[in-house]
Amino acid sequence: MLFGRSRELRMPTPEEAPKGRPSLAYEVPERHAVLGTALRGPYPEGSEVADLALGCFWGAERRYWQLPGGVWTTLVGFQGGYTPHPVDDEVRTGLTGHAETVRVVFDPDRVSYRDLLTLFWESHDPTQGFRQGNDVGTHVRSILFTRSPAQRAAAEETLTAYQRALSAAGYGEITTEILPAEQHPFYPASALHQQYLARNPAGYCGLGGTGVALVR
Repeated sequence: MLFGRSRELRMPTPEEAPKGRPSLAYEVPERHAVLGTALRGPYPEGSEVADLALGCFWGAERRYWQLPGGVWTTLVGFQGGYTPHPVDDEVRTGLTGHAETVRVVFDPDRVSYRDLLTLFWESHDPTQGFRQGNDVGTHVRSILFTRSPAQRAAAEETLTAYQRALSAAGYGEITTEILPAEQHPFYPASALHQQYLARNPAGYCGLGGTGVALVR
């Protein structure tokens, strides 16, 4: 298996990726199972969007909807690859190039993008490449999809700051990518995955941080 555990993991080429489809192959719920807000919009005027990939999106999404104040809605999906409107089985092969991603819609007057970044860095190990704990594959790699020059600057600044903190604690180099969201469409995951841990409180969560704080 080219993308299995037995060989070195790598990103696929566009030619290797499944062709995908012109539209979603499944239904996506209209409302957030916890917050009761619209998953796919319309969103309140003045709200901003952040797309963050930090491993298995079940636990990552829960971290963000539990953030006190300012988060209007969250949803999970796939981003950063080649296959349009992928399905779960395709993503898990590693051939789509997509990463499991959490979309966070937030009120910047109540919670800042830097607050979301702090949670991002401290909630996973961004030095693991195509891995988060027991989860292995290109789909669990670490990525920040930025949606404005301000988000890009904040992502770069906090990456540098967190690298200093990790290096002091004996960790290696951060492998997190910073990519422009406009070049990487977000494809919502199926109903099974949306707010999964709200419906399955004892369900699997592979998320785990380093214990190193982001000092700003």
